Amino acid sequence: MFVSSVAFGLDRRMAQVRNLRTLLQSLCSQTDGESVSVGDLLNAVGRRSYGPVLLLLGFIAISPLTIIPGASVLMALITLIFAIQMVIGRPYPWIPKKALAFSFPRKHMVAGVAMADKYVVQVDRFLKPRLTFLTQTPLVNLVALACVGAALVTLPLSFVPLGPFIPSLTVLLFGLAITARDGIVLVLAGASLVGACYVLMRVWAVLPFV
Repeated sequence: MFVSSVAFGLDRRMAQVRNLRTLLQSLCSQTDGESVSVGDLLNAVGRRSYGPVLLLLGFIAISPLTIIPGASVLMALITLIFAIQMVIGRPYPWIPKKALAFSFPRKHMVAGVAMADKYVVQVDRFLKPRLTFLTQTPLVNLVALACVGAALVTLPLSFVPLGPFIPSLTVLLFGLAITARDGIVLVLAGASLVGACYVLMRVWAVLPFV
């Protein structure tokens, strides 16, 4: 009974995340205290909800929070671990405790959410269910593979100024597409992944040891 109650609570909370704005509202309403950890944020959206979690990871990865040293690499590793488990269909993905314990001041997150709100509203107006078959099984497994690719691209680009932005945006768009069941956004995410791979190839080509 206890397990069922917990699962129901998670499912109900996951259902509240329908787009980018409801995700950000959940982050503020479901957390408290002076600091917030990655685990707190994942719990706020429900760890078993693939779309919102990818959306969350992508949002953090393109936010000013990544000025914290190592944050971009950490987000890429969490995305990689999560997406691999998404590929194999694990119902409750495992994330390392050290990654979940990574924390930062909650006031910075709240300020970032407030700053992004007016832009988020414009993004959400574009969203609607269309080409929904692209966001369902088995095609969603390809989305997970694409997120694995985006995370792998992010790792080397983390050492380049602004390098992680495009692959992180890719993860955000894939999460948004699944959450809103919008196949058009999924196509845009695919184009973003191609762009991220192109940037990586260009960076790789100018490295002195290549």
